[in-house]
Amino acid sequence: MTEMQHFKQAEKSEQPLSGAALHHALEALLFVACEPLSVSDLAKLLAVQKDAIQEALDGLQREYAQRGFRLCRIAGGYQFMTPEEFAPLVEKLYRPKYQQLSAAAMETLAIIAYKQPITRAEVSAIRAVDCDGVINTLLEKKLIREVGRVNSAGRAILYGTGEEFLSFFGIDSLDDLPELKDAQDAEDDFIL
Repeated sequence: MTEMQHFKQAEKSEQPLSGAALHHALEALLFVACEPLSVSDLAKLLAVQKDAIQEALDGLQREYAQRGFRLCRIAGGYQFMTPEEFAPLVEKLYRPKYQQLSAAAMETLAIIAYKQPITRAEVSAIRAVDCDGVINTLLEKKLIREVGRVNSAGRAILYGTGEEFLSFFGIDSLDDLPELKDAQDAEDDFIL
C-alpha cells in the first residue's frame, strides 16, 4: 500500500495515522507552515493523540539533527529552520521579511522584553530619549504589543513582547532570553 493510499484509508476509516504515514503528514504540514505549529494544532489537524504527535516530532528532530535544516521547537510550536552556520549562505538567496532593526529599536525592544510590562515613559526614561517613533515601529512589526494599562492617573499603556518576538529571535519562550549582566560588569567590559 502506498503512502497516499494509507493516508486516504486512515482518513476514511477515521483511524489515526501512525508510523511513517504520521511522520510524512507532519513533514508536509511543517514544510508549508509560515509559523510554528503547536502539538495541539497538529493533533487536531491529524486527529491523532498529542503524545503520539510529540513522539513523532521527537523522532523527526533526531532524524534532521545532522542535515542542512532542523526541526526546532520555537515560540511554543515546531518549525523547520536552517542551522546558524548556514545563515550567511541563506541570506545571499533570501532577505528576511524584517530588515535589521536599528540600534535604537534593539535597545527599546530589549528594555521591553526584560522589564515588561512597561510604559512608554519608563522606556524613554531608561534610554534618556523619546521612544515614541521606535515603539510605533515595533508595534507595526508585532514585536511588541499593548498588554494593559497602569492603574493610576492617565492610565498609561503597558507594553510587552508581541506574537512575532519569539519567532523573530528564534527562541521558544522568554525564559530563553540571555541573562542580563550586572551594570557594573557591563561597564568593566568596556574598560580597556
